[in-house]
Amino acid sequence: MSSTKSQGKSSLSRMNRREAVTGWLMAGPVIILIFMFLIVPFLMAFGLSFTNQRLVSPNPTEWVGMRNFKRLMTVKTLTMDPLVDEKSGAFLTDETGNIAYPRLREFTRNPDYPQYTGMRELFSYNRGDSKIIVLASDVIFLKALLNTLKFVFIVVPCQGGLALLLALLLNRKLKGINLFRTLFFMPVIVSMVVVALLWKFIYDGQNGLLNTLLSGLTFGSFQPVDWIGKPATALPAIIIMSIWQAVGFHMVIWLAGLQNIPIVRYEASSIDGAGIFQQFRYVTWPGLRNTAVFVFVVITMQAFAVFTQINAMTKGGPLDSTQTVIFQAVERGYGKQDIAGGSAISVIFFMLVLMVSILQRVLTREKEG
Repeated sequence: MSSTKSQGKSSLSRMNRREAVTGWLMAGPVIILIFMFLIVPFLMAFGLSFTNQRLVSPNPTEWVGMRNFKRLMTVKTLTMDPLVDEKSGAFLTDETGNIAYPRLREFTRNPDYPQYTGMRELFSYNRGDSKIIVLASDVIFLKALLNTLKFVFIVVPCQGGLALLLALLLNRKLKGINLFRTLFFMPVIVSMVVVALLWKFIYDGQNGLLNTLLSGLTFGSFQPVDWIGKPATALPAIIIMSIWQAVGFHMVIWLAGLQNIPIVRYEASSIDGAGIFQQFRYVTWPGLRNTAVFVFVVITMQAFAVFTQINAMTKGGPLDSTQTVIFQAVERGYGKQDIAGGSAISVIFFMLVLMVSILQRVLTREKEG
C-alpha cells in the first residue's frame, strides 16, 4: 500500500515538474522581451539621468548627480513692488495705464540675485499692489507637466462617463443595436496617427469641416477659428479628439460589466418601486465597481502617456500650449540629443504614474473594505 502511495506521489511530482517546465518555456519569450525592452531600458534611463550623457558628443560622460532633476523641478517666487515716483510717491503706470513694475531681467540677469539667474517666468498674479511671479529653471517642462495633469483630469472623468452613458444606452435587446455598437467602436481600430491627421483637417483654420459647419449653422456670421493654431484652443481641441477616439473601447468594457449584472436584481428593485435613477444607484453602479476600477485605471494610464496626437497635430505648439511630459522626453532625448535630460523626464514620469497607481489602489481597497 505504501509503495503504491509513494509511486502515486512520485508520478504526481513528475507531472507537476513537467507542467512547470512547460509553463516557463511558454512564458520565456515574453519574459525575455519584457526584460530587454522594458526593464533594461528603464534601468539604463535611471542611470543616465544622473549624468550629462548626450546622444552624440566628443566629450566623455560625467556623473552630475541630481543636477538634471534640480533643473527640471526648481521653482521660485519673486515678489515685485510697484514703481513709485520719487517726488509724489504715486505709483507709476505703463502705456496701457496699468501699474508699472520693474523689468524681470533686472532680477534674472543681475549678479546681485544669483538665486534667480537664468530662470524664466512660468506665470504671475497680483496680490494687492504687489506682483507675484512664479519662476522656473525649465519652463517648458513644467508647462508640459501642467498640461499633462490637465489632460488627465479632464479626459479621465469625461471619457469614462461618456463611455458609461453610451453603454447604458446600447445595453438593450433591440433590432440593429449591434450596428450602433460597431459604429461607436470603429474609431478604436483606426490608428491614432490617422485619427490625428483626420482631425487636423477638421480643425483647419480656413476650410476645416468644423469651421464650415459652424459657419453654416450661423448663416455665415461665425468667424473661422484656427483651433489648433491658438494657445487657448489647441489643448481643448486635442482633448476632445482624444475622448472621441477611445470612448468606444471603454464603452465595450462597460457593456461587458453591465451584462454580468443579474437581471433578477432589476426585477426585484422594480417590485420594490425603484425608479431608473434608484436602480442605477443601488443596482447598476455597485455591480460595476470592479469594472469601474479597471476602466478608470486604463484611462488614467493612457492619458498620462499622451504623445501621438501631440506629435502629429501640434508638435507641442503653439507657444508650448500642448507640450506633454512624454513629448518632452522624446524631444529632449532625440530632438535635442540630450539623453540625460530625456532620461530624467522619463524617471519623473515613472514616479508620477507610480504614485497615481498607488493612490488608485489605496482608494480601491477602501471601497472594497
